Amino acid sequence: MLLDPELHYLDNAATTMVDPEIAGAIHEALLKDWANPSSLYEPAVETHEALTTARGQIARTLGCQAKDLYFTSCGSESNNLAVQGLAMARKNWGSKIVVSGFEHPSVQRPIRALKDRGFEVVEILPEADGHLDVAKLAAEVDKNTVLVSCMAVNNETGTLQDIAALSTAVKAKNSRCAVHVDAVQAWLRIPIDPKKWKNVDTLSVSGHKVHAPKGIGALFIRDSVRQTLCPPYLGGHQERGLRPGTENTPYIVGLGLAAAKGAKNLSDRNAHIRALNAQLRTGLEELAQQAPITLNSPADAVPEVLNFSTNCVNSQTFIEYLSGRHIYISGGSACDKGEPSHTLMAMGAPDLAVRTALRVSFCGDNTPEDVQALLDGLKDGLKELQHI
Repeated sequence: MLLDPELHYLDNAATTMVDPEIAGAIHEALLKDWANPSSLYEPAVETHEALTTARGQIARTLGCQAKDLYFTSCGSESNNLAVQGLAMARKNWGSKIVVSGFEHPSVQRPIRALKDRGFEVVEILPEADGHLDVAKLAAEVDKNTVLVSCMAVNNETGTLQDIAALSTAVKAKNSRCAVHVDAVQAWLRIPIDPKKWKNVDTLSVSGHKVHAPKGIGALFIRDSVRQTLCPPYLGGHQERGLRPGTENTPYIVGLGLAAAKGAKNLSDRNAHIRALNAQLRTGLEELAQQAPITLNSPADAVPEVLNFSTNCVNSQTFIEYLSGRHIYISGGSACDKGEPSHTLMAMGAPDLAVRTALRVSFCGDNTPEDVQALLDGLKDGLKELQHI
């Protein structure tokens, strides 16, 4: 997919390049599935069938029924819809929300807005390695708790949370409490086991993290909580009345194909990316003789993400330096627009580590040559930039 060998794109947690096959399927759907899927004549029925096929493709990767999957414009919308919809529907009997201290802004900010509307919000900070203490979180859940939200894979460090244990512990304390999971960075990277995750009520995914375009996402809503979710939008009957508006059929087709391709190649892809991650970790260990480099991603993080700090060169300075060599990485979440990492701060990382943090994020198309180009760029940059 990366046609230019001189370009080394290593910021896939921010967005992925669109797969040409997926782009082709979208182009075909733009011309073929042009009808409104809510209409009753033959072209519309065919368009509706394309939606049904895509819904089934995505549902299979989540181990859920197709009817429990709702299309949205992105992961951020899915998170907003779930967090606000679940909390507001339960405000007649409870007002407490428990959330991890390192959520994506699309969860963090809606919850803070709910706090302004009278909800009590308790944030559970991660341990120094980025993992949540499940017992500590569960201890905050009581009969007044309406919602617990936790991302499955942290977008800045790749830290994997024990969603099965967390959701089970929450339901044991309060069976009426809803559990939302931001799975944007987890989907098609780790297996989502429907039996182990049976206590998860809502779960969000996004297309542009898996080689589909920006502007398409989905939200799983367990049927048992569907009627206890207060939709923020009013309009037509689309998506069972939860997300009114004519569906974006071509992008939904693309999302379905991304799901099918991602699930088919998951094992081989993960093995390939683990090797790239190991190559980078080894190279950083060697560079640690040149600069006080520290790893912020734990050893058991998903291999797609590796976060580290140089502890000597400002993040943005290094990012610009590497960009001049056509090597593209980030300092953290793209949604934070260069702000210091709230995840690393929540983990208690030193200020210098936060200010010099760099995030590398892989996809299946990356190569050992990409990693070597990055390591060479880091080596040269450490020599040049430490003296600026």
